[in-house]
Amino acid sequence: MEFDPSLIVITDRKILAQASGWKLGDAVRAAASSGASMLQLREKNMSGMEMIRLADELREALEGTGCAFTVNDRVDVALTCGAEGVHLGQEDFPLTRARAIAGDALFYGVTAGKSEWASRAADEGADYIGVGPIYATGSKADARVPIGPEGFRRIIQHAPGLPAVAIGGIDVENVEPVMEAGASGIAVIGAVMGASDPEAATRELRNRIEKAKG
Repeated sequence: MEFDPSLIVITDRKILAQASGWKLGDAVRAAASSGASMLQLREKNMSGMEMIRLADELREALEGTGCAFTVNDRVDVALTCGAEGVHLGQEDFPLTRARAIAGDALFYGVTAGKSEWASRAADEGADYIGVGPIYATGSKADARVPIGPEGFRRIIQHAPGLPAVAIGGIDVENVEPVMEAGASGIAVIGAVMGASDPEAATRELRNRIEKAKG
């Protein structure tokens, strides 16, 4: 499957249930059919078996959509369920160790909200970096201070040529500034999971991305 980080939708069952009551599998398929290029399974505080069951369910929901499936942190789950990629936070599994286990079976995203993290991710062979938080976000209780589009621009200079995805508080109203700052794409949680209609929200985000690209 072609690697395309232009619109990454990250799961959050709690936010989804509160906002729309949609089942996660339905929301995932709707997002994939409406412009999401990657779907990342990110559900904290789940056992390995629970994670595998959910990953299998979402993998099935994505069949035929052309949307890549990735798993946050869990290299073992990504390999077990046939995901295309894994995303690694700074406190998660180290990229070098992940590559030692999975090799080229996965593509690798790395959280890089600081210049030194971006530089290290590039040196270690990440396929893309996630840079943020760009704006204030309620999706992560431990989120750092927002860096804004200009902070994003400064950080990605330390990983020249590496696809960089903006994350943190991004919605349809503020896509354009981060794309203009050099983003290869955006990653969202609340903008889709927290929408009353995840399908329509994803479609509008895709429209804004394409408009920003010109």
